[in-house]
Amino acid sequence: MKLIEQQKLSIYNSISKTKEIFTPINKGVVGMYVCGPTVYSNVHLGNCRTFLSFDLVFRYLKHLGYKVRYVRNITDAGHLENDGDSGEDRIAKKARMEMVEPMEIVQRYTIDFHTTMSHFNALAPSIEPTATGHIIEQIVIIEKILSEGYAYEVNGSVYFDVHKFNEEHSYGKLSGRNLEDMVANTRVLDGQSDKKNPQDFALWKKAEPEHIMRWPSPWSDGFPGWHLECTAMSTKYLGKQFDIHGGGMDLKFPHHECEIAQSEASTNVNPVNYWMHANMLTLNGKKMAKSTGNNILPSEIFSGDNTKLSKAFSATVTKFFMYQANYRSILDFSNDALLASEKGFNRLMDAYRMLSGIKASDNSDFDVSKWRQSCYDAMNDDFNSPILIAQLFEAAKIINSSKEEKISLSQSDIDLLQKTMSDFIFDVLGLEDSINIESNDSNKLSDAISILIGLRNQARANKDFATSDLIRDQLLDAGIQLKDGKDGTTFSLN
Repeated sequence: MKLIEQQKLSIYNSISKTKEIFTPINKGVVGMYVCGPTVYSNVHLGNCRTFLSFDLVFRYLKHLGYKVRYVRNITDAGHLENDGDSGEDRIAKKARMEMVEPMEIVQRYTIDFHTTMSHFNALAPSIEPTATGHIIEQIVIIEKILSEGYAYEVNGSVYFDVHKFNEEHSYGKLSGRNLEDMVANTRVLDGQSDKKNPQDFALWKKAEPEHIMRWPSPWSDGFPGWHLECTAMSTKYLGKQFDIHGGGMDLKFPHHECEIAQSEASTNVNPVNYWMHANMLTLNGKKMAKSTGNNILPSEIFSGDNTKLSKAFSATVTKFFMYQANYRSILDFSNDALLASEKGFNRLMDAYRMLSGIKASDNSDFDVSKWRQSCYDAMNDDFNSPILIAQLFEAAKIINSSKEEKISLSQSDIDLLQKTMSDFIFDVLGLEDSINIESNDSNKLSDAISILIGLRNQARANKDFATSDLIRDQLLDAGIQLKDGKDGTTFSLN
């Protein structure tokens, strides 16, 4: 029997505010959409936590045997400052400041995002669409919403009519906000907006003369609203209704609320069955913010080039730290917390490596099958990674006791323990064995130096002693000493 049929997974649904048994729309198949980054700067650690949370979801669903189509977009246009309908496009603003093309900014920070997620050993999504690659789909949705009477055009821009929509639907059901309260708490500034009401949001904005990123539409040369982009891309690849929509807690309102309204207005169908939201990271007890300097980039953690941490920490230790809290909990990032996580991770990996050397007995003093199910119970409870990690540490204690011959394990139980730990450490949590990584890095370094030794030997054969000496001297400056002997050239690290 497949795991998918053995395990009952429950998910905390943000819209019902309760845990619900997960039942996909199509048996054995899951459609999941996660709001991706706006690529105008280096991806920050808080974003990484969100994407790693959904990497965990993706990995566990696949582990259970589901066929998962995971769509995570790249926002490369239309996301204005302050997440609103006014101000400058974030990407265009960065391009103007650096005097480059907007797509140069997009390319640079998309690569940074992919590189960072690769360091964290995150799986690539099934599809990674871009907002600018789906302008036509967005225009079609706007036309449909207009035809249904839930939007209006003014001066080349198109706005969603929240009040009209709320007459027949429920605007605010995800965030728990009441439209009447929103209206009462909104200060109306006459003559400063084309909107009928301040709560309305842009589906299409007419571009001002200085706005670089623009596309033709039936209403004007302009650009799509940020909220519309995700509606277009999620429904194109997952259908009018799909299983899971995820993102950061900060996107619940207005972004995800607007997505629901747009989908229901254009299709009259509730678009998502399970809404999931990852909570924020704080740094030393305070909100992370570039403006206050209370911020750290993933690359600064890996290199140790920062003033917040006492040393460099690997991506896998950083990831392990994040998984020691449930994705819905606020998590505080600090030097002490990372040091503790590194110590715990090393202890766990030491125990796992020790398994292969345990002497098997005829009988077992530990119920490995029951322990194995406790690991699944943890993940089945809304992907509860801290409880899973606690169970893995419980296994580490058993392994240490078995190694000291304080308890007995049969060979079949040793095999099951090893497989289960491998499944959850490497496949589900996506952690990496640092010893294997260091070994791989060492092999790559040896291969690279061998290539340079070959080039140096070729230069010497051609009596190009200037190049030969240059290779030797520059390697020495880098801490690598070449040693010429009768059996050839070897090297040592100084």
